[in-house]
Amino acid sequence: MKRTKKENYLILEDEKENVKDFAGYLSQVYSDIKNNHLVINILKYGELSLGELLAFLPLSNKHRKAKKSFVLVNDTINIDPVPDEMVVVPTLHEAKDILKMEEIERDMGF
Repeated sequence: MKRTKKENYLILEDEKENVKDFAGYLSQVYSDIKNNHLVINILKYGELSLGELLAFLPLSNKHRKAKKSFVLVNDTINIDPVPDEMVVVPTLHEAKDILKMEEIERDMGF
């Protein structure tokens, strides 16, 4: 896994070729990354099925419950069937914008 540390978040990218295995791996190493806001860059996979994307749902729920941001980046997924509790954006720039918005919401008590 490739980690890129930014000012107040981590960008995580898979160095292998299986998105579900990557989701499982993130769950295994969660104790190492849990204190950071997370941007999961899955752009390289191209078009994903809803089932593949949902592999990240338990981790997303756990992380967001701990008041940390969890944003998936993929530019081919149809976001209509994606559950509301998952945040999926098409670019890394939009992921950064979401992190800023969520930080403001947390500061305001939402």
